[in-house]
Amino acid sequence: MLSRQASQEAAHTVNAAGRKRNRWWMTVMPLYLFTIFFVALPIVYLFVLSFLTRAQTWGVVNEFTLDNYLKILKPVYLNTFKESFQMAVLTTLGTLFIGYPFGYLMAKLPKKTKSLMMLCVVIPFWTSALMRMYGWIILFRSNGLLDKVLMGIGLTDSPLKLLYSYPAVLVGMVYSLLPFMILSVYSSTDKMDWSLVEAARDLGATRWTAFFTVTIKMTLPGILSGIILVFIPSMGLFFIADILGGGKVMLVGNLIQNQLQSGRDWPFAAALSVVLMVFTSMMIWIYRKATGVKDLEGLL
Repeated sequence: MLSRQASQEAAHTVNAAGRKRNRWWMTVMPLYLFTIFFVALPIVYLFVLSFLTRAQTWGVVNEFTLDNYLKILKPVYLNTFKESFQMAVLTTLGTLFIGYPFGYLMAKLPKKTKSLMMLCVVIPFWTSALMRMYGWIILFRSNGLLDKVLMGIGLTDSPLKLLYSYPAVLVGMVYSLLPFMILSVYSSTDKMDWSLVEAARDLGATRWTAFFTVTIKMTLPGILSGIILVFIPSMGLFFIADILGGGKVMLVGNLIQNQLQSGRDWPFAAALSVVLMVFTSMMIWIYRKATGVKDLEGLL
């Protein structure tokens, strides 16, 4: 009797484990399918397309070639990568200069004020990025709001030509990507052990010495996360250069867009995309080596 009951309990346990295993696959399978169809397959298609030949009229020809990658080595295209890298570096430095103090001070605010400031940082994500960029056009255009303010306080005598310029694109980049730096620094600062700063002060360190020797080091993961989250998108945000640069500022994203729309050179656009993807992957690899993060969860 006891043996039969034990056998039934064992069979019930095995069946329950089997059902649990089946449910686990049911919950994970959508993620795998999404990753395969919307991430892996597009990347493979992009890579294969970069080695094909452009057709004379439309589309591509299934002929293997390395000309698409060799074409990138031309000075005009290398200069585009150089300008994109320069824009990404300046954007990252700008967001770091503004975002670190903001995120640091926000983490030290009272709970209610902190929630309000967090809401102010997140609100821009609730509106269209295009609408926000067109708002900057109103500010930067000749005889616009900014010109009237500067002339009103006597800093300038005539309207400035800020719109459709490199500084306008840089401002748009910093404005669009600043929340990523603020949130990264805030997350790192909010988790910091403030007793270590107090211990440094008790041992005779000044406020600034404690900040540079303790606070900066403890918030370094947040700084690096913010740098990655800002640097990588700034290499490919072509719509900001289109709207605020007026076609005068050419980044890699704009070059890819032009090849797809006007040039119709899809293989060359794919080669540019692959090179940009490899470059950004190298940045993520450097971040992982510098911080010891094993996956992308450390960026969040």
